[in-house]
Amino acid sequence: MTAAADSYDALRAEISARHDGLSRQLQKIARFALSHPNEMALETVAAIAAMAEVQPSSLIRFAKAFRFDGFSEMQRVFRSRLVDRVPSYSERIKGLTGGTGATDVLTHFVDAGIHALQHLRDEMRPESLERAIELLAQANTIHVVGQRRSYPVAAYLAYALGHLGRRAHLVDNVGGMAFQQAAWIADGDALIAVSFRPYAQETVEIAKESRNRGVPVITITDGPLSPLASLAAVTFEIEDAEVRSFRSLTATMCLAVTLVVGLGQRLARIRDMDRIAAGA
Repeated sequence: MTAAADSYDALRAEISARHDGLSRQLQKIARFALSHPNEMALETVAAIAAMAEVQPSSLIRFAKAFRFDGFSEMQRVFRSRLVDRVPSYSERIKGLTGGTGATDVLTHFVDAGIHALQHLRDEMRPESLERAIELLAQANTIHVVGQRRSYPVAAYLAYALGHLGRRAHLVDNVGGMAFQQAAWIADGDALIAVSFRPYAQETVEIAKESRNRGVPVITITDGPLSPLASLAAVTFEIEDAEVRSFRSLTATMCLAVTLVVGLGQRLARIRDMDRIAAGA
């Protein structure tokens, strides 16, 4: 029998891969575990069960399903993630209670946004940024799709990419024409797909069709269980600011600006190299 995962990244990947085959109760724990790894590492079985709205015995069954002798053994893997890491923004805003005035609301969102940005910085993998920028630099046309809460991010990306002199196409679904607009996605292009739970079906289907046609897909989403994650050449998982069930786009927009500026820098270097080559 294969040994249980001995690192958080390996366990996270296995939970994601096996999620659909788990029972409904264990799927619920899987979603909680991947969304709240710090709680999984630090809280008691009783506390985790209460937060995940399951029975403590279900946590033990969850651990055994992934070949651990018990929950404490699995918890050690989650604890290994905390080495050299700062607490997630969600943990830091747990104490934000009280106050109902507009100034209090502003303060809570500002604090949550700061922690979301810190989380983005600490969790970002530089190789993912470089790979995404490389794909965008190589694309003939960059298509962007995002619906509902994700739409402002998609609209900004299309706007800003156009100002870099790149051919950018926003799949905005005006008149319910998303799939007709997506028909323009061709070989040599790239797609940026943005969606968060509950995921927009149009975005998922367009990303799936693009991937099947060999078009590289860059996804901005909220976790490894997102239907976009398995479709992407590069996935960015964003844990954005949330206060009292209201979610902002603070970290997501920061990533969008980073991609645009990073691409602009890459294109400038390419132009400089072309000028040097032409003058040689």
